[in-house]
Amino acid sequence: MMITKVYTKTGDGGETSIVGGFRISKSDVRLEAYGTVDELNSNMGLLASMLENGHDKELVERIQNNLFNVGTHLAIDQSKTPLYDSGKLNVGEIESLEKEIDAIISILPEQKYFVLPGGCTQAAIAHVCRTVCRRAERRVAALSETATVSPEILQYLNRLSDFLFVFAKKINLMAGMEEKRWDNICK
Repeated sequence: MMITKVYTKTGDGGETSIVGGFRISKSDVRLEAYGTVDELNSNMGLLASMLENGHDKELVERIQNNLFNVGTHLAIDQSKTPLYDSGKLNVGEIESLEKEIDAIISILPEQKYFVLPGGCTQAAIAHVCRTVCRRAERRVAALSETATVSPEILQYLNRLSDFLFVFAKKINLMAGMEEKRWDNICK
């Protein structure tokens, strides 16, 4: 697709078009949902840019592609427009994340305390991705109260936030970075 013009001026009044050509307010719950997924995808791109070539980077880039599918799904009002194939997750993506989570957990030391988000830069960014993912999940849950959202979309976002939590821990472990424990000063 060749982009010939970035600005259209059609959104200057606070509305935008969704898939199918329908106009909605930029404050609409649907736009908030897929906009937050887009924000997550941008943060995932930042994380990917800081990872060395290999399995972890490829996995993050695969997740980015899946997030585009999720965003497309959310940008389609299925009461007016049929769901495109590009709005569907490939079969097995949730299970793939579960396998990655299990593999990471198998190498992590037992945790008996809460940790503060952070550590090395890559792990800190993974924690930012995790929190944005949780917000995206809340926004999609809100959309699902009034519109059709396939259950695997919420399931994927839920698994993704779990993955990002253990992924941050793995990154710190591999970097030799000790995580900071939450010190409850209100004891």
